[in-house]
Amino acid sequence: MRKFLLGVLLLCITVIVAACGGEDNTTASDSGDGETFVLQAGHSLAEDHPFELAMQELAKNVEEKSDGRLKIETFPLSQLGAERELIEGLTLGSVDLVVSTSGPIINFVSDFGVLDLPFLFNDRDAAVKVLEGDIGNELFAQLEGVGIIPLSWGENGFRHMTNSVRPIQTPDDLKGLKFRTQENKVFISAFEKLGASASPMAWTEALTALQSGVVDGQENPILVIDSYKLYDANQKYMTLTSHAYSSAVFMLSESTYNKLPDDLREILMEEGKKIGAYERQLVIDNETEALARLKENGMEIIEEVNVEEFRSKIEALYNETSNKELLDRILEQQQ
Repeated sequence: MRKFLLGVLLLCITVIVAACGGEDNTTASDSGDGETFVLQAGHSLAEDHPFELAMQELAKNVEEKSDGRLKIETFPLSQLGAERELIEGLTLGSVDLVVSTSGPIINFVSDFGVLDLPFLFNDRDAAVKVLEGDIGNELFAQLEGVGIIPLSWGENGFRHMTNSVRPIQTPDDLKGLKFRTQENKVFISAFEKLGASASPMAWTEALTALQSGVVDGQENPILVIDSYKLYDANQKYMTLTSHAYSSAVFMLSESTYNKLPDDLREILMEEGKKIGAYERQLVIDNETEALARLKENGMEIIEEVNVEEFRSKIEALYNETSNKELLDRILEQQQ
C-alpha cells in the first residue's frame, strides 16, 4: 500500500513539473478575425538607442502588415534580462525576440568569437559585406542549431575605450588599469594582452562598478557611452581605438516561430530581414551628434591613435582563435 501511495505521489509531481516547465511569454487571443499574438522583445540598451528604435519600427511594421494580429511589446534596459540571459531565453522559448551584440552569443555558438577579434575588419563597409555574405549565412545556420532563428545583422558601432585615470594613447597607458569587459574569452584575453586587468561582467553591473571605482574603465561604442552618460560615471577620457566592430543580431525564438500561423510567420520573417539595415543606418546617423555631446560634457577625446601599436600586442589572439579557417576567410575577403 505504501509503495502504491508513493507511486501516485511521484506521478502527481511529474505531471506538475511538466506543466510548469518553462515560462511562455507569447500570448494569444481570439480577435474575431483570427488569433492575435503578442510577442515580447528584449535588449540591454537604453530607450533612445537604435536597438530600441529598430524594435519599435519592427513592431509598427508587423502590426500594420498583419492588420493588428501580430503585436510586439519592447523591453529595453535589460528588463527581461541581460544579453546572455536573453539569448538563453530564446533557446528555452521564454523570450520571443532579442537583439544582442555578438559577444554573448559566443556562449551558445563559439564561432561568433571570431567576430570579436580586435581589429578584424578594415572598416564598417567591409564588416557589412562579410556578414551579409556566405560567412554571415553560415554563422546564422549555427544559431538555428540551438533553437534560435536569426533575422538580420545589426550593429552597435565600433568599440572605443574610456577610463577615469589617464588618457590612453599607447598600450603602455593601459598597464595597471582595471577594465570592465564583456563576458567572453576574446575580450578578456585581448585586454590582458594589452596590459590591463580584465573584469568581465554584465552591463547591468558595469555602471555601478564604474561609479564606485571598482573598475577604472570600459570599452563600448560611441552611442552606448553617450546614452549612459559615462562622463557621469567617472569616465574622463575616451580613446577612439575602434578596436572592434560590434556586430549585432536580431533573433527570434524557434519556439515562438512554431506557435505562429504561416501568414504571421511570413510577415515577421520578411520584416525581420529588413530591420538590421534600418538599425545600422540609425547608428551611423547618430554617432556624430553623440560624439559632440560627449565633448560638450567634458570628456577628453583622444582621436589620434597608432592602431598598429595596439594590434601588435594582440596578434597572438589570431593564432589562438577556435576557428582559424573562418578567420582566414574573413581576412581574405577584405584584401
